[in-house]
This record gives sequence, C-alpha cells and structure tokens, in this order.
Amino acid sequence: MTAALERRLAQTRATLGEEHDETLAAMLDLAEALWREGRLGAARGLEERVVAVRRRRLGATHPDTLKALGKLAVTLGMQGHLAQARALQEDIVAAMRALYGEGHRETLRALNNLGGTIAAEGDLAAARALLETVVAALCESVGAADPDALAAMGNLAAVLWREGACEEAYALQLAVVEERRRAAAQDAVATAAAEAALAAMERGVWQ
Repeated sequence: MTAALERRLAQTRATLGEEHDETLAAMLDLAEALWREGRLGAARGLEERVVAVRRRRLGATHPDTLKALGKLAVTLGMQGHLAQARALQEDIVAAMRALYGEGHRETLRALNNLGGTIAAEGDLAAARALLETVVAALCESVGAADPDALAAMGNLAAVLWREGACEEAYALQLAVVEERRRAAAQDAVATAAAEAALAAMERGVWQ
C-alpha cells in the first residue's frame, strides 16, 4: 500500500510538479498510510509541506488548508506535542465556525479532534463536556451511524472510561462497534480499532 502511494507521488511530482493539487493530495494520502504504520515523523514532514504550500497559495483559512492543518495537528498530538496540537486545533475550530457555522459537520469534526487533545492533556471534565455536545449535534444532524458520529462516540467512550464511568463507557463503545461492523467494508481500519478498544475494556486494561 505505502509503496504504491510512494510511486504515485513520485509520478505526480515528475509530471505535474511539486505544488500541483494532485501532488499535494498524493502527499496527504501517503502521509495517512505512513501514519497508520506508526511512521509519524515521515507523515508529519509531508503534512507540513502540504500546509506550507496551501497557506501560501490558498490562504490560512481556506477549507483545503484547514483540512491539512487538521491532519498535522492530530499527528503532532500523537507525537506528544499536545500544546502545539491544541493551539492549531483551536485555530481550526475558530476558522470552521467562521466559514460554516457552529453545527456544520466540518466544525464538529474539528471540535471532536480538539476534544481528544484536551483529554490527552488530562482535562477530562472539559473534554467530556465538549465531546458530549459534539456527539449530540452529530447524532441529530447526520445520525448515530454516521462515521463522524461514531468517531466522536469513541472519543467520548475513552474519556468516560478514564473518568471511571466504565459501564457507560462500555455501553457506548459497544454501540460504536456494532455500527462499525454493519459498515465494516467502508472502513475496516476504524472497525478493527473500535473492536480492539472494546476488547481492552472487557479485559479491564484499556487506558
């Protein structure tokens, strides 16, 4: 998978140039594959390149720039740079609100990512309050079976578990797994991750 994406990126670079939209899209696709392999440094380098080009060509608040920034922020958080990730995510949320409004899917996605970072920083009460709002808004607007709603539910379940609300967390995570399994062909990776989290809860070892 990664090798094929590397070949695609090399080809688009050679034929279209370093800053063409298709080249940038290929960079982000490769970055996602690298991220899933745990190669966060390599993924981050590609994401930073895309962000720099899109900021210069499209502006800091263009939707495509913000999406690339969102991916970079998640990578930074996974690397342990939580303050830097949170600052980026707060900027993204503000820009999404200005572009789309409070209840738009893109705004809620950004808020979900921010909630995950706040939880990672250890402020579980603030993270729970934010994620509960996000889950409620997504369930109302797109339905509980929507991938974005399921992602937010998974984040909320993690926070509830860490707060000691284990039964509530387990019930929510079980619902996530059941919905993921129904649509497993759409995102097998997300389904496997949800199942692993549920199994860890059952063993009492999930953090």
